[in-house]
Amino acid sequence: MGLLWFVVIGAIAGWLAGIFMKGYGFGLVGDIIIGVIGAFVGAYLFRAVGAGLGGGLIGSLIVAFVGAVVLLFILRLVNSRRGGRRLWS
Repeated sequence: MGLLWFVVIGAIAGWLAGIFMKGYGFGLVGDIIIGVIGAFVGAYLFRAVGAGLGGGLIGSLIVAFVGAVVLLFILRLVNSRRGGRRLWS
């Protein structure tokens, strides 16, 4: 059951990050992947800073969302250097 919640939170966080960054979508599977990887990135960043939101659904969603936004920013930064696209669309 925990794995299912992890995927659901990843999907929601990836979708919200895609909307927040105002870019093209990656589809359902792409949003899940961005959200799940973003959850790991967010957890690392929050631990490195020493911040904690506590447990629970909302805290996990916020951490995953922040990580997904950072991940999308980095992906677009790398992608813009390769293809000559703008960083923000």
